[in-house]
Amino acid sequence: MSVIDSVRVLGAMARITAPTLVDVVRGSVARSAIDERARWFGRRVIELLDIELIATGADHVPARPVIYMSNHQSHLDIPILYATLPSPTIRMLGKAELFRIPLWGRGLRAAEFIEVDRSNHVRAVESIEQAARLVRDGVSIYLAPEGTRSLDGRIGVLKKGGFHLALGTGAPIVPVAIRGTIDILPRGGRVMRSGQRVAVQIGEPIDVAGRDLAGLMAQVSEFLVSKVENAAGIPR
Repeated sequence: MSVIDSVRVLGAMARITAPTLVDVVRGSVARSAIDERARWFGRRVIELLDIELIATGADHVPARPVIYMSNHQSHLDIPILYATLPSPTIRMLGKAELFRIPLWGRGLRAAEFIEVDRSNHVRAVESIEQAARLVRDGVSIYLAPEGTRSLDGRIGVLKKGGFHLALGTGAPIVPVAIRGTIDILPRGGRVMRSGQRVAVQIGEPIDVAGRDLAGLMAQVSEFLVSKVENAAGIPR
């Protein structure tokens, strides 16, 4: 494990946060600039941690806003997916705790990332409404329907919010399986491990028209279990 690599990743975070805060002070945060910074950060993390990235299925994603849903193994899922997912503009739903980090949280809000407070139902509904407005404005949304990082790679129970978002906007769901980030920075870990392999598999889009909530949730869960747990040989 390398403390130096971890510090370098934090430095890359600062490098994308600082210009966004400058934009906030100037009163103009360009969506295209945020897109460019987020993708740079993803590529930089891969470079700094010497990650062997294997990504497939980008050709499945339609040229329209979609709702990406992936399993959640690590804080590093986000930069890895920003370097991988093909939609030109993607904003992510994140836990309220991330938005409480000084300066970082302010930058996230200004960049149109969406704070989700699951302890407050009213605010959670407002977050979904904010995401829906972005979808209607041409922005794809990413979320981890498990709601928290896995401790052992198993897929947890999926939350309903993202599925309500897809049904309410008509945007197709694109399931994404990510494996290997748990080996770099597991839940509770503080130091990142370099030289690991990460696999990202983007599934076929799921049309939500005429579908029910339970059926969609079951289909996404089945995809994640088959591509993450079964592929890694994790016993149920």
